[in-house]
Amino acid sequence: MRQVKPRRDLVAYRDKPPSGPDAEFASADAAPTARPKLRLKGRKRAGRKADPAPSRLSYRYQRWMLTPGIRLGLRIGVPVSLVLLAAGVFFADETRRDMVRGHVNDVITSIQERPEFMVNLMAIDGAGSGLSEDIREVVPLDFPISSWDLDVEQIRDVIAGLDPVKSVSVRIRPGGILQVDVVERQPAVVWRTRDGIELLDETGAHVDEIASRADRPDLPLIAGEGADAHVAEALALLRAARGLGDRVRGLVRVGERRWDLVLDRDQRIMLPTERPVQALERVLAVSEVQDLLERDVAVVDMRIGSRPTIRMNETASEQWRNAKITKTGNGQ
Repeated sequence: MRQVKPRRDLVAYRDKPPSGPDAEFASADAAPTARPKLRLKGRKRAGRKADPAPSRLSYRYQRWMLTPGIRLGLRIGVPVSLVLLAAGVFFADETRRDMVRGHVNDVITSIQERPEFMVNLMAIDGAGSGLSEDIREVVPLDFPISSWDLDVEQIRDVIAGLDPVKSVSVRIRPGGILQVDVVERQPAVVWRTRDGIELLDETGAHVDEIASRADRPDLPLIAGEGADAHVAEALALLRAARGLGDRVRGLVRVGERRWDLVLDRDQRIMLPTERPVQALERVLAVSEVQDLLERDVAVVDMRIGSRPTIRMNETASEQWRNAKITKTGNGQ
């Protein structure tokens, strides 16, 4: 039998290493071969390749640097701290502090003393001549003065503390004018005390002092301790007694608890503590019907509403006694 020799090209093909998918199977059977190592020029590396992952310390440091608070501190806190440190070092010297303080004061003064900020005069409206003089006396201002140096609230409080002032407003008008608008108290009654004669408004507030009652004959008169605290009630009684006209002389506060209405001819109406206006109206109604106050009556006592009492004057009492004696003598 003829022996067939293998062809050379087939032998060469068989000896050629497989490529493609078959190469993987072939590599599994073959012994592992070392891969070529890449070397950097000028640097020798170890035989084992370094791990590209960061170390634990490096990882924690990177995470810490990504914290919002740390980033904010580095971006803002550190520059501010450096600025404060530099400022502290600079102002540690007293000479530097005085220099900076003087420069700042000069700048502030130059701004405050500009013409548009200067106040040249004070205008007072709503007050009489006497009150205007008192206001200028209690508010001594040396004009011109900067508006930055004026305490408007303090000026208003000082003026409001004056007795004749009911209310006041203070403001700085354009043109450098300190405007003071005053509402003056109007006296409503004359109050006679042991210390003198005063004028009170409808609330009982002190307005002024006068030398004698003749200085204000147009105002009603009240007297007695504590009368200033009940001016409103006194005015209500005086309004109720308007029908008596000029016969009313005034009101007297008795025991700091009630009123006596004093009339001419030494007549007196003693009013109760409670509801004095109604008691006075009852007396006036009886007087209109029976001419009670036109008779020789000295006192009409209304302190006990259920039992009014009338006291005759001295002349009427003497005549009544004489008539009674005469009548008794004729009977005997």
